Amino acid sequence: MEPLILDGKKLAGEIEQDLSLRVKKIIEQSGKTPILATIIVGNDPASVTYVRMKGNACKRVGMEPLKVEMPENTTTRELVDKISELNNDDRVCGILLQHPVPSQIDEQKCFNTISVEKDVDGVNTNSFGAMTMGLPAFFSATPFSIVSLIKRYGVEVDGKDTVVVGRSPILGKPVAMMLLNENATVTICHRHTVDLPAIVKRADIVVAAVGKPKFIKADWVKDGAVLIDAGYNPGNVGDIDLENAAPKSSAYTPVPGGVGPVTIAKLMEQTVIAAEKKFGI
Repeated sequence: MEPLILDGKKLAGEIEQDLSLRVKKIIEQSGKTPILATIIVGNDPASVTYVRMKGNACKRVGMEPLKVEMPENTTTRELVDKISELNNDDRVCGILLQHPVPSQIDEQKCFNTISVEKDVDGVNTNSFGAMTMGLPAFFSATPFSIVSLIKRYGVEVDGKDTVVVGRSPILGKPVAMMLLNENATVTICHRHTVDLPAIVKRADIVVAAVGKPKFIKADWVKDGAVLIDAGYNPGNVGDIDLENAAPKSSAYTPVPGGVGPVTIAKLMEQTVIAAEKKFGI
């Protein structure tokens, strides 16, 4: 039996179609176009590409993108001041700080400066804490994308042995908490994990979030596992050796065209939610 492809492009298109109608309603009822502000510090080529993609997605659903460019030598204080300015800008409904930032900047301090009402990428620790406790919050966009793909394609999560490889604060940790809230049995692995292949081998669902090309090998994966690849590395490859592992799976996210498109769609969705709350719609 052929594995199910968890098609992120298709789901992203469905989400954007719905958002276009919601944005149209916001504009009709408030007379204002929602603005998503994206801050980019420096000119890392990958970051520049991601910011452009987010701007294009904004336009597709009828929102206005605001790109805030800051120099490579920006200080933490300068970035905090810029975020505070956007917090106080009544036109702005959502704020993104493109990750990563240059090493001299205290990234978490800047994330925590973003108002939770405008934290549409779920990076503020207050947003993370609320999400973990099952309280209303904006979610980290990539984990939200993963859970949305799982639900859209009917992947059974309840009680399933789920292994998350990677523990970053904006991906590994939040996706583990979100899957735990969906009643998965979750193991988080990282560089200090002993006998990683054996742990992955037992998993019903594998979430790869390590940022290393083809890190998870096909012989680590049990037959019929669901493979969620949140990696995107040079050469259009993910963190799982999908070429060899996908045929063994029951379902998988392709790279590209899996988690990535839905991540951007979810950023748009949370910005629309923020705008609806802001304008009382």
